[in-house]
Amino acid sequence: MITVYHNARCKKSREGLEIVKNSGKDYEVREYLKEPLSETELKQILDKLSFYPMQLIRTNEKIWKEEYKNKDLSDRELITVMVKNPKLIERPIVETKDTAVVGRPGSKIEDLLQ
Repeated sequence: MITVYHNARCKKSREGLEIVKNSGKDYEVREYLKEPLSETELKQILDKLSFYPMQLIRTNEKIWKEEYKNKDLSDRELITVMVKNPKLIERPIVETKDTAVVGRPGSKIEDLLQ
């Protein structure tokens, strides 16, 4: 099963979801702002992405700049920050059983689905 971690207000996320829809494959959508990720789920996604937590953070978001930018946070603390502030999570994320990609650019999603 393919899972799309989606923010409906984000143009890139909508574009990524459209790529998945057009693939004809079975998928589910998780609007992670409405149904936040747990720390365990976020760690599993990071593992599939082969990312450090900082690589998944949207550093241009106002909340990041105002509350976290100049702090020296551990990976564990960064995961907690993303769980508490899911708006900071880069999007869209498309996950399969074994791997995941951040769909920027959309061609990464296309490559994953092939």
